[in-house]
Amino acid sequence: MSNSAHVLADLMAVIEDRKGNPPARSYTANLFAGGVSKIGTKIMEEAQEVVQAAHETDSAVGRAHLTHEAADLIYHLFVMMEYRGITLDEVTEELARRFGVSGLDEKSARRISPN
Repeated sequence: MSNSAHVLADLMAVIEDRKGNPPARSYTANLFAGGVSKIGTKIMEEAQEVVQAAHETDSAVGRAHLTHEAADLIYHLFVMMEYRGITLDEVTEELARRFGVSGLDEKSARRISPN
């Protein structure tokens, strides 16, 4: 497993632990207590910040800002995944399933007929 994969797995493990053993002063535990609404609000805020940071000039400062905001978004997404009991393995398996499939074809296949 690459160092990046280890960091992501370690982050998920910490988030999982916070859910099962919430410390008195834990931001993650506070998010869990707020449920989908609170976690979802944070995901939307962080996604907006990612887009805003991506519009910054192509400089070291802009790059660092986008990196910071992307990390925040991934963290909050992981909290939502854990809240709903979705593992990192499930997400990576879904991503692997999509390899070799046109994104347009994959998206079209997800559409559900109204009848």
